[in-house]
Amino acid sequence: MTHSAKSVTARLLAWSEGDREALEDLMPMVYDELRRLARSYLRRERSDHTLQPTALVHEAYLRLVDQEQVRWQNRAHFFGIAARLMRQILVEHARSRKTAKRDGGLRLTLSKAAIRLEEKSVDLLALDDAMSELETIDPDKSRIVELRFFGGMTIEETAEAMGVSTATIIRQWRMARAWLFRRIRKGEAGDQSELEK
Repeated sequence: MTHSAKSVTARLLAWSEGDREALEDLMPMVYDELRRLARSYLRRERSDHTLQPTALVHEAYLRLVDQEQVRWQNRAHFFGIAARLMRQILVEHARSRKTAKRDGGLRLTLSKAAIRLEEKSVDLLALDDAMSELETIDPDKSRIVELRFFGGMTIEETAEAMGVSTATIIRQWRMARAWLFRRIRKGEAGDQSELEK
């Protein structure tokens, strides 16, 4: 069952105003899309991972409910926050594993980003570190990556969520991906040189 962006946005705005019933109405409307987002994250996960899409959605839901200070703007804003929360959950999980490999077995693919690099698989923890750094340098580019890569939004949806043109999103998305790859590769080279000491 698909629900219009307007009906989702209306319930988000009502929830922002303190209407808890709007939250109860909202969750069935967005649950399938949240599961799709969780499946997208976990497809990149190792096969024996303990988190399943339903568990990831439920954990993200609990954190979403605690978002009392958020003034929801629209459906795209909601899914952007949900994507960020899912990323945080997976990063926390990967950090808690403390496996011999720094990535904890979780590798993400940036091939959709259409960057021509031999290594298109990225360590989630390295990506999270790079994203944190990007957020301090350029919050807008960081948000674009959140919405596009983690939230699975189209260029048009991202432009709408951020209130800018699609041309701006295309340009900023390209620059953000290039910066992240340089930063991650630099970090991997640093890790390698540390190992050689």
